[in-house]
Amino acid sequence: MLKIVKLLKSSVGPLIIVIALLALQAFCDLSLPAYTSDIVDIGIQQGGIKNAVPTVIRENEMNNLLFTMDAASRKTVEVSYELISKDTLADKEYQNYLKKYPELANEVLYKLNKDSITDTETENQLNSIMSRAFLLVTTLNSDSDQVKPLKQQITAKLPAEMADLSLMEILTKIPEEQSKQILSSIEEKISAMPESILKQGAISAVKAEYKAIGIDTGELQTNYIFLAGAKMLGLALLAMISTILVGFLASRIAAGLGRDLRGRVFKKVVSFSNSEFDKFSTASLITRSTNDIQQVQMTLVFLIRIVIYSPILAIGGIVKVLNTNVSMTWIIALAVFLILCLVGTLFAVAMPKFKLMQKLIDRLNLVTREILTGLSVIRAFNKEKQEEKRFDIANQDLTQTSLFVNRVMTFMMPLMMFIMNGITVLIIWSGGKGIDQGTMQVGDLMAFIQYTMQIIMSFLMLSMISIMLPRASVSASRIMEVIDTDLTIHDPAKAEQFRSDKIGYVEFDHVSFRYPKADDDVLSDITFTAKPGETTAIIGSTGSGKSTLVQLIPRFFDVTQGSIKVNGVDIREVNQHQLRNKLGYVPQKGVLFSGTIDSNLRYGKQDATEDEINRSARIAQALDFIEEKPDKFEAAISQGGGNVSGGQKQRLSIARAIAKDPEIYIFDDSFSALDYKTDVTLRKALKTEIGNSTVIIVAQRISTIIHADQILVLDDGKIVGKGTHKELLKDCEVYKQIASSQLSKEELTYE
Repeated sequence: MLKIVKLLKSSVGPLIIVIALLALQAFCDLSLPAYTSDIVDIGIQQGGIKNAVPTVIRENEMNNLLFTMDAASRKTVEVSYELISKDTLADKEYQNYLKKYPELANEVLYKLNKDSITDTETENQLNSIMSRAFLLVTTLNSDSDQVKPLKQQITAKLPAEMADLSLMEILTKIPEEQSKQILSSIEEKISAMPESILKQGAISAVKAEYKAIGIDTGELQTNYIFLAGAKMLGLALLAMISTILVGFLASRIAAGLGRDLRGRVFKKVVSFSNSEFDKFSTASLITRSTNDIQQVQMTLVFLIRIVIYSPILAIGGIVKVLNTNVSMTWIIALAVFLILCLVGTLFAVAMPKFKLMQKLIDRLNLVTREILTGLSVIRAFNKEKQEEKRFDIANQDLTQTSLFVNRVMTFMMPLMMFIMNGITVLIIWSGGKGIDQGTMQVGDLMAFIQYTMQIIMSFLMLSMISIMLPRASVSASRIMEVIDTDLTIHDPAKAEQFRSDKIGYVEFDHVSFRYPKADDDVLSDITFTAKPGETTAIIGSTGSGKSTLVQLIPRFFDVTQGSIKVNGVDIREVNQHQLRNKLGYVPQKGVLFSGTIDSNLRYGKQDATEDEINRSARIAQALDFIEEKPDKFEAAISQGGGNVSGGQKQRLSIARAIAKDPEIYIFDDSFSALDYKTDVTLRKALKTEIGNSTVIIVAQRISTIIHADQILVLDDGKIVGKGTHKELLKDCEVYKQIASSQLSKEELTYE
């Protein structure tokens, strides 16, 4: 899999953009729970008031607050506020303030100087000072059961007219030492309260102060909620755009990798010799080029979108959770542990089946291809039921494996949802106790739940990838197995040029050949020379090595011993493309490609003229049946030439080689499907029209090669006879036996 990932070098730019977009998406997703918490805690519970530091406060209320503070706290507050009144403001500025704060007409106000709050630490310090001060003042001004006894105790020693004053007013009139002692005792009780209760009490006091000044607290609350909601919508929109762009770029990157892999696999397969093809079945190569690459491509999309995103989301979620409430982090640890246990179990059960699936797909493709290719033979032998049964077995094996994997995977989501819902209940149960004790707020609980779900979903997404990855890894290994296959036939580092004085010469010099991993040679000590202007024929019994011999010339295989020279140069020392340009090869089985007759005849020479195409068809005796077709040379040819007969297919294959106009023709038993009359006519045309070229013919019929200039008789991979027809009838017993089985006594008579 790592080798395939290395192919993404060309996509580094888009990948960097994707990472940036995923970071932006994670930031947006992680910000939303905080806004939800703020809407509940600040917007709803606190009426849109963020903290206990009022933006504006009446002079007398400020004096009360300052009275309860120590010197350091008093200095901090005084620096943070400035007086606003008709005397300190210009008329226009005063009128603007009057619209916002109607009580300014009757009171002197203190306004928060935001420039004095330079950092978060200063803001928190000021908030803590003002929270305690507001609670102290609120408590002292109240008529609660806690204040009454204390007030009665103090007023008992004071004049009767002071009994109607509030405790706050009383403290301002008694000696400083006595008032400090009373404030200290009340402050001790306040300090024992939970932080959230302190905050809520102070916020209520600030809200009451705003109402006293004439500020519309309802509008303040509505504005806060709408602003927070607008920010959430903006973040959600930004996250959506990021998600769309990431999906688009990830798909392009994966599609590009799929395109490159298909190109590399196809290029490698095209360069395979027959030795490499023996390692892979055609069905397996098709599966590797399609299904395996599709698996890798699909997994890469998820890798880009999830493997990068999930850790960012998980780490960010953990940081946010730690800032929200540390006491419940054990719940997240429990959730992650349960998920890993679940995924590990499913992984262990399903993984062997994932590896098996690709092999079963290969098997199904192989069986399907064999059945479709050999359909006529199957029908001829009435084996439809047997082949249907063979297909059903392969299909059923794949189906059962797929069903098993899918059934195992179906347990994942229900169990995951069970874990997630269970964790939610656990958070609410634990968080509810915190809210009851005043150590946690409702919004914080909601945010904690959302962060926990994000963390769990991150691990869930990673787990899903961990299940997909092994199957993709198997597919990647199968793809790289093709790409990394060492070629047994390759071009030399420095190719030699063909000799101009030996054009058309094909020389076998003590050539032996053995198939890879075979114990015995297929060909042994083959030596002969095929010359231009002559026809060299090769004949022998089935399995004697005739086709193998001619397949060595275009380097479909390389010789084991000896050498083959074309135009005076060892074929292993020249460029394969240049070598095959010299050859016109007609295989034993005529192969045509989907298209037209004209496109098939031009296959070896795209720039062939119409006269050259007509000439090649005429020599190959294909012109008659071509002219009978309504579209003539533009008549359609189906895949594999399925819409023409065997004889027509052979003649078109021969015409294709002739249209190329090569120096050397190789006919590998290419006349077997022709009737005797067409065979004779075609051979005469070949002798007349391409008589100056080198012609090598592999044949089973004596009549096809009877006029050859040189006939090679093969038996068990060795040349047992060499000469003309008449010479071989005299000197070669093997040839004589073949001739006796095919020719009459009159035809065997020789001078």
